[in-house]
Amino acid sequence: MKDLLFTNWHVMRIFRLAFAVFLFAQAYYTNEWFFIAFGLFFFIQAVFNTGCGPKGCTIPKK
Repeated sequence: MKDLLFTNWHVMRIFRLAFAVFLFAQAYYTNEWFFIAFGLFFFIQAVFNTGCGPKGCTIPKK
């Protein structure tokens, strides 16, 4: 788990984390708490390094 959290940070992962923080801030400042759901989505993707890779969301043929 420690390796998952502290290794393999790349630009897209950092962007997802920054966007999640932005959505959390927007939810707080505008009192639109629905933004927290979107923020959590991007935060989980950033922390666990999930999401589509560089080849897109295709399923391997093997």
